[in-house]
Amino acid sequence: MRAVQFKEYGGPEVLEMINPEIPSIAENEVLISIKAIGVNYADTARREGVYVVPTPLPYIPGSEIAGEIVDIGNKVRGFKKGDRVMALIESGGYADSAVIKANQIIPVPDGVTFEHAVALPLQGLSAYHILKTMGRLNKGETVLVHAAAGGVGLLAVQLAKLFGAGKVIATASTTEKLQLAKEMGADDLVNYTEEGWENKIREITQGTGVNVALEMAGGDVFHKTINCLAPFGRLVIYGVASGVMPKFYPSKLMKRNQSVIGFFLPQIMKDSVLYQTSLKKLLKFAEQGEIKTTIGGTFPLEEAAHVHQILQGRKTTGKLILTP
Repeated sequence: MRAVQFKEYGGPEVLEMINPEIPSIAENEVLISIKAIGVNYADTARREGVYVVPTPLPYIPGSEIAGEIVDIGNKVRGFKKGDRVMALIESGGYADSAVIKANQIIPVPDGVTFEHAVALPLQGLSAYHILKTMGRLNKGETVLVHAAAGGVGLLAVQLAKLFGAGKVIATASTTEKLQLAKEMGADDLVNYTEEGWENKIREITQGTGVNVALEMAGGDVFHKTINCLAPFGRLVIYGVASGVMPKFYPSKLMKRNQSVIGFFLPQIMKDSVLYQTSLKKLLKFAEQGEIKTTIGGTFPLEEAAHVHQILQGRKTTGKLILTP
C-alpha cells in the first residue's frame, strides 16, 4: 500500500511517501480502499509535535477517510464488499488502504460523494456538538461564529440556522470569505481584522450580546469575544489557532452568569451512540441538501506536504482533500 508518514516533528518537508504492507484484517474488521482523505489543522499540529495529546513517531496522519469495503472479517454483520463507507479514525488516514473495526464505519448515502462525505466528520461533528451539546443552543438565540469561512465555521453557520438560531453573526478576514459565509446563511458579517470589531457585534445585537460564541483563535480574540457575550451567554473554545494561550480570571463570568466551555471531539467519539447518531444526521442533512460542504481543493496523496503548506498559509476556504 501507499502512505504518507513523518519520522520527526517539523515543517511540511518531513512528510514522506512509504510503502508498508497492507495489514491483515481480524474477524471484526474491514479493509477499505480509500478514495478521499480529509486534511485538518490537527494533522499539521501532529506533524509539528504540538497537538493537544502526544503524537508517537513514526506517524501516519489522517483522521477522515471515505471509500469502499474490499475485504471483510467473518464476524462483521451489516456490511459487504463494495459498500461505500466513511470513518473517523485516530491515525493512518493518509494512505490508499485502511483496516478498521466495523463498529467505526458509517454508510455513505448514494447521493453524497466521497469528497463531500469526508468533509463532514471532524468539522461537521465539531460544529454540531459545539452548538448543541456544549453550547446548548436554543431556538431564537444569537450565535457568533468566528472564522466562518473555515471548515467548522461554514458548517456551524448552516447548522445554527437549521437548529433554529434567530441570528447568526459571522466573522472572517476578507470580503470574499464573508461573502461565502453569507451564502451559507449568515445574517450579519464582521471583518475581525478591523479595529473595534467587537463593538460592531455589540451594535448588531443592540447591546445585548450573543448567546453562543464559537472561538478557536485564543489570545486577544478570546477576551474580546467574552465581552460580546449576553447574560447567560456560552463561549465554546475548540482551538488556540493563534498559539497564544489567554490569561483568564473566571470570576469575570459571575456578574452576567456567563460560561466558558471547552470542546474536544475525541471525548464525543468515546460515546459511540452519540457519535454515530450525530454523524448519520449530518450525512442525512447533506443528502437532502440542507447543508453544503465546500471543497477548497482536491490533491493527489503525493502532494500532502504542499497541502499542509497552503492550509497553514490560511489562504483557503472550505475543505482540502487528498485522493490516493
